[in-house]
Formats: sequence, C-alpha cells, structure tokens
Amino acid sequence: MFTGLIEACVPILRVERRGEGLRIGVVSPPFEVEIGQSIAVSGCCLTVAEDPRTSASGEVAFDLSAETLARTWFSRVAPGDLVNLERAVKVGDRLDGHMVSGHVDARGRIALIADVGDGGKVLTFEVAPELERFLVDKGSITLDGISLTVVEPRGPHFQVSLIPHTLAHTNLGTAVEGQVVNVEADLIGKWIERLLR
Repeated sequence: MFTGLIEACVPILRVERRGEGLRIGVVSPPFEVEIGQSIAVSGCCLTVAEDPRTSASGEVAFDLSAETLARTWFSRVAPGDLVNLERAVKVGDRLDGHMVSGHVDARGRIALIADVGDGGKVLTFEVAPELERFLVDKGSITLDGISLTVVEPRGPHFQVSLIPHTLAHTNLGTAVEGQVVNVEADLIGKWIERLLR
C-alpha cells in the first residue's frame, strides 16, 4: 500500500527485454532498498530485483510482466525517461496522500498544460472511458504514482492543479502535452462499485 507522495524522481538507465516482459534499471534513490521490497515506480507496484549494493552498475532493477506492459506506459519505456518512486507505507505512518495500491488501471494522456502564473500549472488529462465513473470532483486519483485531486471532471477529461513542489519533485515537472501517464482510480471508489454490483 502506498500514499501517492513521491520520495524520488530518477532516470531509467537500462531497458532489457526478457521474454514477454522487461527488466529496467533506474538510478539508485536516496533511500535504502533491498531485494524483494515493493516500490511504486510511476504508480506501478514493482519488486526490487537487483539491489544497488550488489549490482555492478549501482542501479536498482525491476522486472515488468506482460500484464504490466499492457496497462502502463512502460510498454514504450526508454533510457532517460524519468520515473517517480515511493516506498510502501508502514503501518502507523501518516497517510498524507490517499490509499494507493500500485495496481495501474489504464493509461491516460495529458491533453493540455496551462501555466497559472504562480509557479504552478493546471494540467488537463484524458482517461479511458471505463474510468470516467471514478472521476469525482475533489476526489482522489493517482497519476504516475502521484496522489492528486480531480477538478471539474467532464466525461473522460478532468484537471489537476500542480504546485511548484510537485513540479520540482516529480516527472510531471517536465511533462508535455500528449504525454502518457499511468492511472490508478480511487481504491475506495472501486471497492464501493464492486460491492454495489
């Protein structure tokens, strides 16, 4: 379980095809990791496959399955791409973001970026039609692992306001219109929908 509060934003160093999946290596983050640990990588819960302390290149590696590639932008990943990292939350820690499972539902797209003049930006996103029902004004959504608030949802489109801190510490700081993001709808909304069905 994660909170959507990003701890590091690092570049991908290596992309290696492995059968139907991939292994990616990223710059070692400023926190300790160990093999088998779960880390949200741009919103996708992945397991550490190589520890930087034992890796010849000093990078952290993750294996991505065919299912992960089908649902995320990792299907088009390349060295140099920036990824957001967050360690799993510990029981008893503050939950400053919202409850995030790290199980990406679908891809979304940045439709528009507007500078609002205070160092922040407003981004308009478009998601797949099957996620529209989870877009609730002032509700939570996870985009590339970042806990954000939905503003003015209209069909498959909605906005998020990004403060300078978010822009400086996540991969959305270098985002461009048309860029694809990993989307996880609000976990509680998905549970409620399932129960009501």
